[in-house]
Amino acid sequence: MGLEPLNGPRWAVVFTVNQDTENMKLTDALPLTSTGLVVAPSRVMFGPHETNLGQARMFSHRHVAYYARRAAGGAGIIVTEEASVHASDWPYERAPLASACGPGWAAIVAGVRAVSTDAVLLAALGHSGGQGTSHWSQGVLWAPSPVPEVASREVPKVMEQADITAVISGFAAAATLAVSNGMDGVEINVGQFSLLRQFLSGLTNMRADEYGSDRLRMVREVLIAVRAAVGPAVVALRLSVDEMAPWAGIVPDAGAALAVEFAALVDLITVVRGSIYTGWATRPDMQVAQGFAIDLARQVRTALHEAGSPVPVVAQGSIVDWQQAEWAITDGAADAVEMTRAQLADAELVQKLRAGVAAQIRPCVLCNQMCKVRDNRNPIISCVVDPSTGHETDEPFVVLPARIPHMVTVVGGGVAGMEAARTLALQGHSVTLVEASAGLGGVLVTASHGAQRTQLGVIAIYLESECFRLGVSIELNRTVTPADLHRMRTDGVVIVATGGRPGELPFEVEGDVTVVDATEVLKGAVLAQGPVVVWDPIGGPIAISVAELLAGHGHHVTLVTPDMLVGEKLALSGDMAPSQVRLHGAGVVLVKRALGRRAHGGGFDVEDRFSGMLSTIAATSVITCGHRVPNDDMDPDEHLAQVGDRVAPRTIHEAILEGRRAASSQLSAGVAPVPH
Repeated sequence: MGLEPLNGPRWAVVFTVNQDTENMKLTDALPLTSTGLVVAPSRVMFGPHETNLGQARMFSHRHVAYYARRAAGGAGIIVTEEASVHASDWPYERAPLASACGPGWAAIVAGVRAVSTDAVLLAALGHSGGQGTSHWSQGVLWAPSPVPEVASREVPKVMEQADITAVISGFAAAATLAVSNGMDGVEINVGQFSLLRQFLSGLTNMRADEYGSDRLRMVREVLIAVRAAVGPAVVALRLSVDEMAPWAGIVPDAGAALAVEFAALVDLITVVRGSIYTGWATRPDMQVAQGFAIDLARQVRTALHEAGSPVPVVAQGSIVDWQQAEWAITDGAADAVEMTRAQLADAELVQKLRAGVAAQIRPCVLCNQMCKVRDNRNPIISCVVDPSTGHETDEPFVVLPARIPHMVTVVGGGVAGMEAARTLALQGHSVTLVEASAGLGGVLVTASHGAQRTQLGVIAIYLESECFRLGVSIELNRTVTPADLHRMRTDGVVIVATGGRPGELPFEVEGDVTVVDATEVLKGAVLAQGPVVVWDPIGGPIAISVAELLAGHGHHVTLVTPDMLVGEKLALSGDMAPSQVRLHGAGVVLVKRALGRRAHGGGFDVEDRFSGMLSTIAATSVITCGHRVPNDDMDPDEHLAQVGDRVAPRTIHEAILEGRRAASSQLSAGVAPVPH
């Protein structure tokens, strides 16, 4: 806004209670004040989340580039990865420790200010309490009461007064350190994975002392201490208002009352949901409707306004569509919107809205495949549709125009092929995309036909529209022969992205039984009447979506897996437990620890992995959801660029990453970056 930076803490939020939001936009300023009026540049928040970008328990140069990219893209408020306020909390290996984060916060401020003078920077502060782990600390967990952690079953220590005092002091010290290193304020976590929420809840607080008779006391004392420590700097609150456990947990009415109770101590409230028993609920995958918590934000905002509180409310919860986000503001549900995963998919989301090119926003599909990193693999955060996310320091996120344009042919119109074609066209090359089928998208479009998987198809729609916009010549229903391939190489550069095909069956087939690959079912193959077996040796989402789809069509379905759990890979995306509920509700029979041996007229023979006992499951059709192999219809020269499933069938992430890399490496580029 052209204002001179102020010394010390700069921000505190101010709103009028009856503010008219009818004509508000995401790109509109968010009014803020200190000694003079200043504003956040937009009403879009980039919220706190695990990244695994840290070095030990400190922020790193990768964090700096990561947050600066979102600030340059127009994010109005950026909340950095949560830092533990006390050494007793070490929830995941690279979790920041606030006492070690001073230099990191300062570096983030410098990096962000180099690209955005007015983005609001908040340091998330918290303590996981009984929802943490002793894996790295080798110390006992702290909690209000001895309620076992749900996943590990670890029983925490009941906090004594000295422990409580230490945590309160830790919050104050961390807030002081963050603001003294240039952060505009802090956000206190009373949401998911939060010791403070555990003190608020009847699920986890059974204390007989004053912290049990007054469950709000701990949070109140923390907020008072933090406010005293940072003065006029922003004190934001992340508050779970629905623990989804109504027998003893916080329910929405009570959650809204909590917001009113704490409003006088804070400047901003982000509304979330979830408890110790619903760890998946705060950021579920595409199985849960977008914007699922907007009504919770509305309830809190209404309660605040009725109480005369001007504190603005931020809506959170799978809000990735900018139109839904803007509606949440114009309809009065919220004053701002957290769009974290949307800005992982496209860091320039706000800037593209400002430029009037919303159609060019790269979509988030809520798959959680690369952005959910709180597990023992310690993966670096990324995004299936933008592999540069989390890799800003080593993976280019701009496209360089070619010095000399070339003719390029991309063979295969799946995800890898379309991303290669899109990137090449951005570089200025003349690109032809050849596809053997009648449409683009490949196996991704097929997968999107599964139950609750429609959102996946948005990626293909985006890539196809970008190819058209950039002038890629598209040839459908054309099968490329080896002779064609040789001629294409003579005329220019060729990239092969012909995808994969079903692998060999691991069991025998004989007699009058139909064995169908999952892709054919998803394309609409009609099955004979009778029971169906879905064979799943992978444990991923395809078999689950196929079983749900067929059960929805009235088939009696048995899902068979050699694993100990059905859909065990879904634990990585947060959908394993919810998927079990859906399958049981649909009447799908689950057979675990079973190896498929033979499909025949009488059914499907399976062998117990441990006992070796054979049994037969009645079936007229067997649907195979096994591994795929590269499509070898064509055997190109080994030196020819090959990408995606044509190399080895994997995920959307690898397909897009390799398509982009091949496009960038095959031809020399220039020096001026092109946003993409």
